[in-house]
Amino acid sequence: MLRFALTRILMALPTLLIVAVSVFVLIRLIPGDPAQLMLGDLADPASLADLRGRLGLDKSLPVQFGIWFGNLLHGDLGQSISSQQAVLPLILQRFWISAQIVLVAVLLAVLVAVPAGVIAAWRQNSSLDLGLVGLATLLLSIPTFWLGLLLLLFFGLKLEWLPVVGYVSISEDATRGILYLVMPIMTLFLHEIGVLLRMARASTLEVLRLDYITHARAKGLSEGAVLWRHAFKNAFGPTWTLIGLVLGNLLGGIAVVETVFTIPGLGRLLVDSIFARDYPVIQGCLLFVAFTYVVVNLVIDLCYPIFDPRVTAQ
Repeated sequence: MLRFALTRILMALPTLLIVAVSVFVLIRLIPGDPAQLMLGDLADPASLADLRGRLGLDKSLPVQFGIWFGNLLHGDLGQSISSQQAVLPLILQRFWISAQIVLVAVLLAVLVAVPAGVIAAWRQNSSLDLGLVGLATLLLSIPTFWLGLLLLLFFGLKLEWLPVVGYVSISEDATRGILYLVMPIMTLFLHEIGVLLRMARASTLEVLRLDYITHARAKGLSEGAVLWRHAFKNAFGPTWTLIGLVLGNLLGGIAVVETVFTIPGLGRLLVDSIFARDYPVIQGCLLFVAFTYVVVNLVIDLCYPIFDPRVTAQ
């Protein structure tokens, strides 16, 4: 187990280095002079030279990367041009808001979708199976922004149960903070149910066709014991992998939902920084999103032997 964990960690380090190089290069490929874009066409040459010096744009690309990567190793992602705040604390503050929504939504989706997918596979081709698959397909077909707008229209404007615009931190007012997060969580929850249910059903169907399931039934075990004690553990492995991909995607790609519900999360910060031409924040957000994705999937890999002990032998 220790060897497996060390192997996965060592494999993640080159990936993080490639991510850092890719983010640096992508930012430099943006057309135009970043200093000119941030200060405008009417900026005087002295201001442009000063900003280029502060951003390190007056040096060669290898030197720029060396300085930036050295600061990165010390946890320094630079300073925001628009707000004058340190980039890393700003990202962490916004990330915590996004993480609250994503983690709760994915947890609820797993608790509902995985058992539903297993039951659908057990009752394959029954009306229950067809109904669950149809519901999953419907939920997958609705874009998250459209689903969010429907929830706003129904629960916010028509029933007036939940607030429509704004955000209150849970640390400031727990009750109001939870009310502001209900609809964003519900939007992601409903969408991810479809993804996870289909995967859980497909992996369970594959396991139920194996010989050891037939042997377990031949021994006289009840269907419940066969399904949950023998089939579920082996069938959950692929679903667990998908959960890691879903978490990574949502933590970095929640900008649409945050825009619909005016939630000041990490995705909204990235979008606002793009419009403001705030290159240090853009660069920091991209790097942090990629880093989060790698770390989440590393954790998923390290937990995989819990569900499939054969993995440790590889």
